[in-house]
Amino acid sequence: MNQKSMERMSGAVKFLVLLVFGILLMMPFVWMVSVGFDRTANITMPFPPRLIPETISGFNYGIVFENGRLIQSYINSGIVTTSSVFLQVFASLLAGYAFSKGDFKHKKLLFILVLCTLMIPMEPRLIPLYTLFNSFGLLNSFWPLILPTVINGMLIFLCKQFFDQLPSTLREAAQIDGAGEFRIFFNVYLPLSGPIAATMVILSFIWSWNDFMWPLVVLNSQELHTVPLYLASFSLENGTSLGGLTMALATVSILPIVVLYLFLQRYIIQSIALSGVKG
Repeated sequence: MNQKSMERMSGAVKFLVLLVFGILLMMPFVWMVSVGFDRTANITMPFPPRLIPETISGFNYGIVFENGRLIQSYINSGIVTTSSVFLQVFASLLAGYAFSKGDFKHKKLLFILVLCTLMIPMEPRLIPLYTLFNSFGLLNSFWPLILPTVINGMLIFLCKQFFDQLPSTLREAAQIDGAGEFRIFFNVYLPLSGPIAATMVILSFIWSWNDFMWPLVVLNSQELHTVPLYLASFSLENGTSLGGLTMALATVSILPIVVLYLFLQRYIIQSIALSGVKG
């Protein structure tokens, strides 16, 4: 067997392995969508689980889209997520550019401190953050969900890695023309940062849209509940009953993430190739 045949066989084996793992990963999502189309699942969950319901019905999804509380939670999540994504991505791009191309004292030390924040989980920060926002009278509002997310060590690290791959000669040429740092950033480097910005948008969107614990702590009013909080409260109220409706709600809750990823996946692949960051 020559080398070319071995490479083909190796590629076929890798493809089959990835295909099997991909199918296994997709099975829970396929089952979730399937149960949402099964009206009888509101009475009792089908056992053993089946991927295709005996009778396909859009009854559950019809109720979901007529649900006023779900629509309100979508609006709330949209406000919080959009604000968080914009501020987080913009701040991370500025910080990443500064740490990559900037020249200031203690730059390495400050960058290390930023990376150290990645080692602090959310749980130890709950009480200090709660006390801080309580002292400002901002609890039971969207501000505690937006402001703490502006600075993100992981996104700043990704931005620095990306800007490190861009030539510094662009900055030097702009400086010769008399451009300041902000003009260099906005006119030279920002137009080139589309791939890494797309990656950060999808990451920030997922983190903000799926956040559950912190909103549960700071939001007391049901009118301000985000989608995860509403889904949790619905499941708690109904227990194991209305399984079909619960799965339909879960399916609808992840639709924005799926749609956003489908639109931005091309840019995400580009950013991985350019920055050398692998997950």
